[in-house]
Amino acid sequence: MNSPEQPLPTFDEVLLCTPQTSAEQVGLFLRRCLIPCCGGDKIYTMLFADELSYDVSCRAEELFQHLQRYNSSYRLIILCNCERENSYLPSAFSHYKVHMIPQRSRAEIQQYLQHHFQVAQPSSSAAAVFKEHMCVGLVSSKRAGMGK
Repeated sequence: MNSPEQPLPTFDEVLLCTPQTSAEQVGLFLRRCLIPCCGGDKIYTMLFADELSYDVSCRAEELFQHLQRYNSSYRLIILCNCERENSYLPSAFSHYKVHMIPQRSRAEIQQYLQHHFQVAQPSSSAAAVFKEHMCVGLVSSKRAGMGK
């Protein structure tokens, strides 16, 4: 996010983990991250890694330990909910733990995302529904079941 032209992560750089995420999915992701190839300067990110099942987390740690010796210059970020930091994967990687404080203001982050999510020709796009012709919108409510 150092410049507005810097791209957003691509689909292969991010793994959104859920309790249903399989060991195979995590394994493929870790292989992309840890096996050296012509991928360039990608930064791989596992989101909500604390949600992985115990079995999948164990297998992920084993695979990470095995593949790590092939590449010493990997770039991997594992993001977890701080309330679930005692689950298996965050505990296994706790010696790498870094508390992060955002380096940019909220306004700068919003402007960066707006630059990447704005549709140029909104006339024939569903983006015309969202504020300022964005192709992404967030709808939330403090009351559950209100027709979002």
